[in-house]
Amino acid sequence: MGMPMIVDWPTMVPTLLTWFHLHERPLAWREPGTSAWGILLSEVMSQQTPVSRVEPVWREWMERWPDPAAFAQASPAEVLRAWGKLGYPRRALRLLECAQVIVSRHDGRVPDDVDDLLALPGVGDYTARAVACFAYGHNVPVVDTNVRRVVRRAVEGRFLAGTASKSELPAVAGLLPAEDGPRFSAALMELGALVCTATSPRCGECPLRKECAWVAAGSPPPTAEELAKKKVQKFAGTDRQVRGLIMDVLRGAEAPVPQSEIDVVWPDDVQRSRALFSLLADGLAEQDDAGLFRLPR
Repeated sequence: MGMPMIVDWPTMVPTLLTWFHLHERPLAWREPGTSAWGILLSEVMSQQTPVSRVEPVWREWMERWPDPAAFAQASPAEVLRAWGKLGYPRRALRLLECAQVIVSRHDGRVPDDVDDLLALPGVGDYTARAVACFAYGHNVPVVDTNVRRVVRRAVEGRFLAGTASKSELPAVAGLLPAEDGPRFSAALMELGALVCTATSPRCGECPLRKECAWVAAGSPPPTAEELAKKKVQKFAGTDRQVRGLIMDVLRGAEAPVPQSEIDVVWPDDVQRSRALFSLLADGLAEQDDAGLFRLPR
């Protein structure tokens, strides 16, 4: 992500904030009084998962485990069952490790310093800055795919391609206003989620249309090179789908299950075995002395 190319970017700040005031979604974790723990949960749960699927699970977790100390006492099996079908269940176990570290090193308080947050299990560049920004009001760049897309189009006039890089953080930091920075970061994310979408962006509804470098350039389609860099993740038929089917069996079982109950979920023996043993290797499943399978205890 290069340096900003828009001549009048500062005028876009109040424009976007006004738009956000009118169009902000009433997400559960945006409710007044949401704790830093609630923000951390929402950010981890929302990774590669639609908000509509996250909200009901988030509310259940916050009622059951309202703070890191409560969650740190949960068993891996409890956590994985509560995670349900959010996907990427390793995130759930990393959250459990994270809560335990917060209790042992931070007296049960989610830290507000980016470096301290980055030292927590399962917390990466985006999540650390999101918690520091949205939970504690620190004016740090929060760069997810939505923010990357908005800035790439509005500022650079280009299509978003390639993977995220730490080199993008200084560029986005340079766009943040001195006041209302955290709210502006939320507005950028919201614009990318609702208007400046990956496909079929609704430019006619965009508050930044008049200043957008991509629109000014004629909304050019991606080049062949940019398309090659854009990887579309598939799900159907992948090991990830098979892992999910096996996890469904283990979550729904009240006792350890035999191999036969797992064999029926997928016809390909080789792929099913690969998925099962990857779950064992990841600590998401266990096999007991009798050869039965269960969630980790």
